[in-house]
Parts: sequence; C-alpha cells; structure tokens
Amino acid sequence: MLVVFEREVLRKIFGPTKERDGMWRIKTDELAELIRHKNLIHNIEAQQLRWLGHLHRMPEERMVKKGIKWKLMSLRPQGRPKNRWEDDVRNDMQKLKIKNWISCFRDRNKWKSYVEKAKTFKH
Repeated sequence: MLVVFEREVLRKIFGPTKERDGMWRIKTDELAELIRHKNLIHNIEAQQLRWLGHLHRMPEERMVKKGIKWKLMSLRPQGRPKNRWEDDVRNDMQKLKIKNWISCFRDRNKWKSYVEKAKTFKH
C-alpha cells in the first residue's frame, strides 16, 4: 500500500521528536497535517519529470548530461533486467500520454504543465 510507504519515507525524513521528559515520539500528528492526503509518489514522479526536462535542456558538454548518456561497456547480469531511472520516467510519460516528449522539453511552459499534471494524475 502506497500510504504505508509514504509515511515511512516521511518518518525517515523528519525523524522522531524528543519530548521535554526525555522520551522520543514519532511525529504522527505533524505528518498527517503536513501531507493532508497529498500523494508523495505523484510528487516524486513529477520531480523526476521536472529533472528530465532540465537534463535534456542542458548543454551537451555538461558532466551530468554526459553521465546520463554514457553506456556501460560490460554485460548486465543474467535474469530479469533491473529498471533504470530513465525506464521509470518513460513509463510515467506513457501513463500521462505525453506524445513527442523530446520536442516538449524545449517549451518550458508546456513541460511545466506536464509536471503539474503528473502531481494530480489518477492511475
């Protein structure tokens, strides 16, 4: 269940609180107030799309862009291939039905609308 995962991530990020009596407690009420039924997974997917747009608009000589385009020369281990970050982002774009996404990167406003759409997307 995604809600369990989301709360676990938030508990790790914000950590426990030490009370005046020296006892530690989890920030249950504070986390509930913070997220107010927002979907953390959708926000993460939207941030990945935002980063992908930023990455593709970068100049070719940037080290980050060279790193993302770099291809490993060795073989991958036998068995089911592990999903790469780029594979996950492409799947998100298919769910959002983004067509011709390479040309959309150049138009920042259009790409920003896709990122906002990803935050509220219902699977």
